[in-house]
Amino acid sequence: MAKSSYSKVDEYGFERPDNFNYESYDAFMSKYMRILTRRSLRWNTIKDSSYVKSNTLKRFIRKGIPSDRRVAVWMATSGAEKLKNDSPFTYQELKKKINNEALIEIIQIDLPRTFPDNIYFTNHEYLQQQLFHVLATFAHQNSEVGYCQGLNYIAGLLLLATKSEEASFWLLKVLVEKLLPRYYVPNMSGLLIDLDVLNALILKLEPTVHQHIHNIGMPWALGTTKWFICLFSEVLPTETVLRIWDCLFYEGSKILLRVAVTLIKLHKQQILETTELGELIACFKDMRSHESVINCHQFMNDVFKLPGSFSSSNLEKLRRKHQK
Repeated sequence: MAKSSYSKVDEYGFERPDNFNYESYDAFMSKYMRILTRRSLRWNTIKDSSYVKSNTLKRFIRKGIPSDRRVAVWMATSGAEKLKNDSPFTYQELKKKINNEALIEIIQIDLPRTFPDNIYFTNHEYLQQQLFHVLATFAHQNSEVGYCQGLNYIAGLLLLATKSEEASFWLLKVLVEKLLPRYYVPNMSGLLIDLDVLNALILKLEPTVHQHIHNIGMPWALGTTKWFICLFSEVLPTETVLRIWDCLFYEGSKILLRVAVTLIKLHKQQILETTELGELIACFKDMRSHESVINCHQFMNDVFKLPGSFSSSNLEKLRRKHQK
């Protein structure tokens, strides 16, 4: 096989895993670059200053936001821009309120643990400093959440994608306070409910897989907590995660459950071939290397096809049903 033209490090600074399939990635990228070019031309028909929610904009977002538009589109469609404009304090003013030594210490401990396989975080001290500012500013102005492990990965990837400390802060704030249903409060009540909802969805959509996982004895929390807490960062390839986030900022948290169901459906055979708990946990961890998730364009098509109908109203009914 000819040597791949792609480096060991992706465009966002992450080292590719040892078992990364460069041949499949070459084949995917040769097609995906053409798709990106076509999508960029289509996005040129939308004015930069007008990202009002519409069926057209939703369709465009599901097919991928060009990287040079991501910050503006994420800020507008998520409500982060409104949060920023309505805030009595600017981000720079909020940064000056960092003074809780206990919070500062906890966050500083996690900084070197954030993306240790990313060359930008390991080689550029300023990026870790920006990450500290985003996390500490958020923790000081949200006393209910404060700092929760997992937020460092989200804020870190926001910094890599937006290249803006201020935008990363407002996007983190809108995620935790508006878009995600109480995932990061101390009892993680929203997360636990969504794990129960995922369990119910797999029981309905993939009963054989559900029974197999039950027989082996893997709690959903063991296999999938990181999926939800990190919003699939540190779980799936970077470009795939950003395509998921494109839709998350527009459509809300139901996207996370769509992705979870899709991952399980796409890996059904591998899951059913496991025979004990260690194998099953390894299967869930190894999903990031599968060809089906590297091809982010096809994967997002699957996300909106394989789980079937998935309305926000039905999801809220399921969540209410599983409230403790």
